[in-house]
Amino acid sequence: MKSLKELSIVFKNIFKEFKQELHNIHNLQKVDYCKSKYLGKKSVLIQYFKKIKKFSVEIKKKYSFILNNFKQKILENILIKKKDIKRKILENKKNIIQYDVSLPGRRIETGSLHPVTIIIQKILSFFLKMGFISLEGPEIEDEYHNFDALNIPQNHPSKNFSDTFWFDSNRLLRTQTSSMQIRALEKYEVPFRIVIPGKVYRYDLDSTHTPMFHQIEGLIIEPLISFTNLKWFLNLFLQDIFSTDIKTRFRNSYFPFTMPSLEMDIQNSEGSWLEILGGGIVHPNVLKKFNINSEKYSACAFGIGVERIAMLKYNISDIRYFFENNINFLKQFKKE
Repeated sequence: MKSLKELSIVFKNIFKEFKQELHNIHNLQKVDYCKSKYLGKKSVLIQYFKKIKKFSVEIKKKYSFILNNFKQKILENILIKKKDIKRKILENKKNIIQYDVSLPGRRIETGSLHPVTIIIQKILSFFLKMGFISLEGPEIEDEYHNFDALNIPQNHPSKNFSDTFWFDSNRLLRTQTSSMQIRALEKYEVPFRIVIPGKVYRYDLDSTHTPMFHQIEGLIIEPLISFTNLKWFLNLFLQDIFSTDIKTRFRNSYFPFTMPSLEMDIQNSEGSWLEILGGGIVHPNVLKKFNINSEKYSACAFGIGVERIAMLKYNISDIRYFFENNINFLKQFKKE
């Protein structure tokens, strides 16, 4: 094994030879070949690395400094050379390429809003014109706001783990935007008109249901508002979204937080009836918690399924299309 001084001289000479060879190279393939020659498995450098394995740690450190210093210089020069060659290649290409300025520009395709977003904006536009204010609420709710305050009994099926996404014994992904009715009653003085758009979550999946969907809750608290007012209001809303000649029907229903309650259906192009929203007069037990004078004020509420409206509006047969990220499906929709 050579002394440190001798080894240093050997690698200085090898480095000079390397620089001269690298200077005469003008393509990337030959640069890689040159790198392999001086740093590859059969190079002088690797042979010396193999030799010093047998020596003590102290001697290894001294020899490794020279060997690694040589290796680092080689790599730095290789990198500089590659950058220089790539720059020259690019400059040559720029000089060769001829641009035809008479050709039309490349078309940039414009995006569009998601159909669910379009429908939400249309719904909110109608209600804002009718004097409502729009609120938003948390998607992670507690049992009180999502169930108990809405007069939903402890043994109600919607509280089951098979129907609802629970985090623990108290927190859950909200099953309805009705929970914001309670938060609004806690925060605002009556009278008021509010709508609450947002995502809700339930264990359900088929052509007309998904585990996550969008709902818009409405609440009106005013002097002497009636069931007839609610039906008129909902008919007016659907005529605004669709057209004045749509066919709708009301059915008796049951919700723990309204009494009396209704469900509203709309007829699709095939003549079938599809449930589109539910509502009713807010149950006295709900209002009683907030000391609202029932002789002066009454309240009605309704919940609108956004995807259901979008399905009817755009004649879509399967609700799951909205969430499959199919660009060919989504790009059909433009804001009206």
